[in-house]
Amino acid sequence: MVKLVLLRHGQSQANQTNTYTGWTDSLLTKEGMRQAVKAGKLLNNEKIWFSAAHTSSLVRAIKTADIVLEMIRQSSIPMRKSWRLNERHYGALRGVNKEFSRQLYGKHQVALWRRSYDAIPPLMDSPDFERRYNRYPSTIIPLGESLKMASRRIVPYWLDNIAPQLLHGKNQLIVAHGSTLRALIKYIEGISDEEIDGVEVANAVPIIYELDHKLRIVTKKTL
Repeated sequence: MVKLVLLRHGQSQANQTNTYTGWTDSLLTKEGMRQAVKAGKLLNNEKIWFSAAHTSSLVRAIKTADIVLEMIRQSSIPMRKSWRLNERHYGALRGVNKEFSRQLYGKHQVALWRRSYDAIPPLMDSPDFERRYNRYPSTIIPLGESLKMASRRIVPYWLDNIAPQLLHGKNQLIVAHGSTLRALIKYIEGISDEEIDGVEVANAVPIIYELDHKLRIVTKKTL
């Protein structure tokens, strides 16, 4: 059996102020760092030795991964950072308070943008280019994404970089974002487009899968 652990980053400043972030960096709050430490302690009790950790290009996920790896005394393992594991891009909603968006667009519409699989938020007029993405084609920068669109970049990362390691019996840790992990959970568990609406991923709560030799789920545990 091999183990896969999914972990959403600790509370970010944007979480604290209830604003949309997507691909924008948002630092961890003191509470977020405390949550990451707690997650690390919980994982340390599980005695799982990871071959690699995977995270996004965003600071809140990277910092959480750093803290967790330090707590489990595995800071020396490879940590792979990829834009493909970035949070879903919220387009023109970026930086907007979520409660204000409900007043502006209505609760039902905002619920669709946030929770449904294929609803696309209002798009930005032009993409934001940052130096961290310079080595990639400009086409990777979205104007906004539905969860379905985000899945098209997330699932290939799973297939190319994570699943092969798991198939070789190497435990993997993924530290990413709410929508990133919802997309992976949908794929791993075979959840329908309609049912994914009800899947929530809390900040800094480890999810542990035990998988068989065909990556079928044997057990799932939330710490």
